[in-house]
Amino acid sequence: QLQLVESGGGSAETGGSLRLSCTVSGYTASEQVMGWFRQVPGKEREGVAVIELGGPASYLASVVGRFTISRDDTTNTVYLHMNNLKPEDTAMYYCAAGAASGWYMRTHPAVVTHWGQGTQVTVSS
Repeated sequence: QLQLVESGGGSAETGGSLRLSCTVSGYTASEQVMGWFRQVPGKEREGVAVIELGGPASYLASVVGRFTISRDDTTNTVYLHMNNLKPEDTAMYYCAAGAASGWYMRTHPAVVTHWGQGTQVTVSS
C-alpha cells in the first residue's frame, strides 16, 4: 500500500519561503506522477504543481515563478519549494500520487489515487 507523508508546513510572513517534503513508502516514487494540492475551508481542492516521471511539471498559474516542484527518486521524496509567499497561499497542502499526465492530474483531482494527510501552511501579512 502506497503511503505519502508530508512535512515542512508551518508559518511564514509575506515574502518568506517554506519547503514542503513528501516521503513515499510502500511503492517506488519513480513510478508515480507526484503532485501537491491545496485546500482552504469552503473551497475545492486545487492542484498547485504536478511533476511527471522524468521531470516535466505543471503549475497553477498563480504560483508560477514562485513555487518549484522537484523529486528525488533515489530517496522517494517529492519537494515543493515555495518562495515569495503570499497570504492567499494559506491552505492545507496535500501530497498526491497518480498515473495521469501532469496537467490533467493537476486540473482533475479526482484522478489522484493516493493522498497524504496534509500539512498546514499559513502566511501572515
